[in-house]
Amino acid sequence: MIVRTRFAPKGYCLNLFGLYLARDTSWIDRYVVNHERIHDAQQRELLYVAFYLLYVLEWIVRLVQYRHRRKAYRNISFEREAYSHGRDLSYLPHRRRYAWLRYLRP
Repeated sequence: MIVRTRFAPKGYCLNLFGLYLARDTSWIDRYVVNHERIHDAQQRELLYVAFYLLYVLEWIVRLVQYRHRRKAYRNISFEREAYSHGRDLSYLPHRRRYAWLRYLRP
């Protein structure tokens, strides 16, 4: 479900426990939804709470590594998987469990 809210950062869609939050929903298409559904699969694998803990921890590591917020965000393993396959609408049915691990890198 997509929810419009002013609390979401402009130009981003936040996925909180399968609820998609965005300030403006006009730009959200089937590929953005697919990207978020990949995050849904990642969250279920890690029982939600662990996903968010690992996500924030990896973002901090990447922020120290790259010293740039956007670059840190784009290099989080969860995001790398979702961006790599967001336009492939046939990816999810064939996705292997814990596929995001292949996107971890030093």
